[in-house]
Amino acid sequence: MKQRSSRLAVCGRLPTRMARQPPHKLPPETKDTGGKGSSNNPEAAHPLVRKVLDAKPPIAELIGFEVVQIGNGRAVGSLQAGPQHANPMGTLHGGVLCDIADAAMGMAFASTLAPDESFTTIALSISFFRPVWQARLKAEARVINRGKSVGYLECDVTDQDGKHIARANSTCFVLRGDSAKTR
Repeated sequence: MKQRSSRLAVCGRLPTRMARQPPHKLPPETKDTGGKGSSNNPEAAHPLVRKVLDAKPPIAELIGFEVVQIGNGRAVGSLQAGPQHANPMGTLHGGVLCDIADAAMGMAFASTLAPDESFTTIALSISFFRPVWQARLKAEARVINRGKSVGYLECDVTDQDGKHIARANSTCFVLRGDSAKTR
């Protein structure tokens, strides 16, 4: 049996088809802010979407990211990564990548909700493909499957050169009635 090199064993890279796929490209930007039955009018957007478009959430202020496009089950987040985001090894902390992906996926899912609905994330996973020191990052999230109560989303994080940095996925649960009112 041929022994794998130590680098492959440490990195754990698998030559799978999924790992070789380029990030999914979004269609040209639209001004649609989503929500069931919405139009291009931001007033018709879901209250969570309007809230994010009106002012950055505290976590976005703290980390320095913004969600720049929301609508039709898609969202795009952006972050200028720098030394302030470094882990002890000097590279971008994985939690920062997770935060920007989570924010983009959350807004993509929010754009599919009715005005009286809210949601919570019930699962979140991320895979890292390459280290980052300083780069302009883009998180492109999309709803892959949306049922009545549960949705599955994916998000590709790329740098300014289009290199695939990470891929995240999440499962979101729709809240209705009293559960939605307190969120």
